[in-house]
Amino acid sequence: MGTAIAMHLARAGNDMVLWASTWDEAVLPALRDDRRHPILPEHLPDSLRVMAPGDLAEAGAAMDVAVMAANSGGARTLCRAVRDTHDVMPLVVGVAKGLERGTGKRMSEVYEEEVGHDRVIAMGGPALAPEIAQGLPTAAVLASAHVDAAETVADAFRSASFKVVVTNDVPGVEYASVAKNVTAIGIGLLDGFGKVASLAYRNAKAALFTEAVDELVRLITALGGRRETAVGLAGLGDALVTSLGGRNRLYGEMIGEGADPDQALADLVSQGLTVEGVESSREVQRLTENLAIDLPLHTQVHRILFEGAPARSILDCLKG
Repeated sequence: MGTAIAMHLARAGNDMVLWASTWDEAVLPALRDDRRHPILPEHLPDSLRVMAPGDLAEAGAAMDVAVMAANSGGARTLCRAVRDTHDVMPLVVGVAKGLERGTGKRMSEVYEEEVGHDRVIAMGGPALAPEIAQGLPTAAVLASAHVDAAETVADAFRSASFKVVVTNDVPGVEYASVAKNVTAIGIGLLDGFGKVASLAYRNAKAALFTEAVDELVRLITALGGRRETAVGLAGLGDALVTSLGGRNRLYGEMIGEGADPDQALADLVSQGLTVEGVESSREVQRLTENLAIDLPLHTQVHRILFEGAPARSILDCLKG
């Protein structure tokens, strides 16, 4: 995702540097020599500079905006690395979708703690990396308590093919980005059932998706977010695109085909894929219990992943 966004921002006319951390060293030769990320369908724009782990100070020299694209598990580490190399931190855009393991903090809260200011923007919405890399039409949400900061960043992101909506509902956008992963796993289960039986399960998927959106509204509003966020791009929109494709849906599909959840996760991780929906399911279940609200679909996904419930028990959400 970090590479895809860097490609878009460079094409949009921004002076952009793509910095690879030590965790990106495996793909760095491809980025530099082939001018392409191994799992993205397009080559890097000529104007996009690529820099190695040891070049962080140079990469961030005179930067106005820092786009942080590490996943939720590496967000704090990345922030510290950038902060320790620069005296003054610029506007920060967080791409990671998830909560910090152990603390349950939203990504914007993690960034704020590490960079020393609150001019932080959270990115949400239905934005798949391969399509961004290809320049296909995309719409995203930028959320910040400082709307002026979000608008400044939005101006850099906007293009003929990239729409940006700005909001100050940061909790709504960030919690929606967590729950949508769980939705995608649930929908993916039905895709797995369908592959085994050569059936489509379209009716069931539509019904489960509707239930997921209803539960998303209840969760977001209980956490202080707004209903319009839950049924907008950051909520419904992101849940839809993630349920149509992506790693979390694929993970659900593998389980629906009969794979053990732990083995399916290990298989995807061995391919270099991060399935954030696994930790998202833990976090949503924790929030559900703390808030004492009833979210049957999200709870059932958690039971399937962690409590040994059979995959087909997801269909119990349609009974009654």
